[in-house]
Amino acid sequence: MGKGKRKVPGINASSTADISFILLIFFLVVTSMNSSMGLNVRLPEPPEDEDLQNPPKIKKRNSLVVLVNMDNKIMITQGEKMPYEIEISELRQLAKDFITNEANRADYPEKHVEDVVFEEGGVEHVLPSGRQQAITSKHVISLQTHRGTNYNTYFEVSNELYGAYNELREELAKKEYGKSYANLTEAQQMLCRLYYKTMISEAEPRSIGGGM
Repeated sequence: MGKGKRKVPGINASSTADISFILLIFFLVVTSMNSSMGLNVRLPEPPEDEDLQNPPKIKKRNSLVVLVNMDNKIMITQGEKMPYEIEISELRQLAKDFITNEANRADYPEKHVEDVVFEEGGVEHVLPSGRQQAITSKHVISLQTHRGTNYNTYFEVSNELYGAYNELREELAKKEYGKSYANLTEAQQMLCRLYYKTMISEAEPRSIGGGM
């Protein structure tokens, strides 16, 4: 008598989709996303009486234009000077010199004596050197890019500009309080930020011929 064919038991795959879905949820929960590429930027408060139809005119000496063209070259336009190219390694120090104008140059931002004061809970906080400070509060750094600009180059340029403000606040903290900015109280940090306000304007990327 011939032997009959043995039936091989099949695999029950009815719950495979459920198991896959559970595994997917598990990996989404336990996996951390890499979010290191970016800039932590604190946006300035909008002016209370800003006239959007008639914005205030900016003197040329108070303006520093940083343009990153389609070839990822950094072009600087400062005051009445003709545009010129610089290396990214030069940008941070150039921005610091522009913001501070320690030499009181006529082609750099003009200084104004203003009250640097922070009020909290009815208490006014001022710097140890005094309430009134001569600062370049009307300066503006305009960051402009071409639509063909590489994002990494834009990121590096932005990092240098914001880094210039961070370094100046660090230097001010050590001068006024004798310690690092990170070790100051919240009120003391606010005073440093009021002394060196972040004045960076980012324009919409442009498409212009000639590599600019």
